[in-house]
Amino acid sequence: MRLERWFDRELSGGGLRLGAERERTSAYRSYDVSYRSQDLRISGVINVPTGRGPFPAVVLAHGYIDPAIYVRGQGMPRERRSLASAGYIALHVDYRNHAASDDDPALQRTARLGYAVDVLNAVLALRRTDEVPVDDDRIALMGRSMGGAVVYRALEMAPGLVDAGIVFAAVSSDEADNYAQFSGPSPYWDFVRERWGSPERNPAFWEGISADQHFDRVTEPVLMHHGRQDDTCPPRWARHSYRAMQRAGVEVTLRWYAGEGHTFSDAALDRAMRRTVAFLGRHLE
Repeated sequence: MRLERWFDRELSGGGLRLGAERERTSAYRSYDVSYRSQDLRISGVINVPTGRGPFPAVVLAHGYIDPAIYVRGQGMPRERRSLASAGYIALHVDYRNHAASDDDPALQRTARLGYAVDVLNAVLALRRTDEVPVDDDRIALMGRSMGGAVVYRALEMAPGLVDAGIVFAAVSSDEADNYAQFSGPSPYWDFVRERWGSPERNPAFWEGISADQHFDRVTEPVLMHHGRQDDTCPPRWARHSYRAMQRAGVEVTLRWYAGEGHTFSDAALDRAMRRTVAFLGRHLE
């Protein structure tokens, strides 16, 4: 299996439905949400700014949380609220096999690439809905940790679909790094080892699914945020992805946060979100 097999696939996102209201402030309302991604229904949470709109939108891809304990909307609530307060619709995608989303029995066999498909279909669902007032011409992607790789892959699978990408504390764009760091005993990694072997045994597979091999397909500007003390996703991974994108001709910016680990402090996240909103303002106009 190679990532190229997922490029330029026909997407079929739609059917966005609002569910129960979760939160109401003077700046936004938050709802449970679901939408169609290919033949699956995916759950999530959406924050909608107060007012008539139409509003620009950001689709959020969360980091790894064991699906057995994951709950709807988990992982990026601060980012979602910050975006909505700044006037952006923020759609947090749960992914297939998470929370109230449908299960995909082929998820492990496809190395979780379906997560990126769910994010891309969320974009289409926003463009095709009358449930919330979306500005169809101003949509970006944002991912955290594992969700950073989801954003990399989504930008490669469907160049030109969105206007910008943002990643926080992203995993490596070289999948051999991720294998070395995260592949402890678990149903997923045990399956991967049995089916495809380690990067040492099967380097062609691991190169084939690595985002850094396909950054030349990315047509959108990318903003990266990374803590200098991150020991979950080491800073060298951010430097590697940044340089690989530069070589591929991507308009990329890398912002460092001194003293910050994998989870940003409130002060650092506030600073990062101010930079993010300024970046979106430049590229979604």
